[in-house]
Amino acid sequence: MTDFLAMGGYAAFVWPSYALAALVLLGLLIASLKGLRAAEATVKALESARPSRRRSRPAAKPETDSAPDLPGKASEG
Repeated sequence: MTDFLAMGGYAAFVWPSYALAALVLLGLLIASLKGLRAAEATVKALESARPSRRRSRPAAKPETDSAPDLPGKASEG
């Protein structure tokens, strides 16, 4: 195990590199979560500020029977 931790004599370079990478990843995670919370708060504020878009719609008109013209029938027009 000590040979692994010594990294063949390069432990002074390897372990700080791992620590720095872990800190950068942790920083990115924290920044992303803060940004997500801020964006969610902005969306919530915008949604609560706008008027409701729900309104009653008029009943749909029934469609007229628009059968295609059959061959042999005189078409109007």
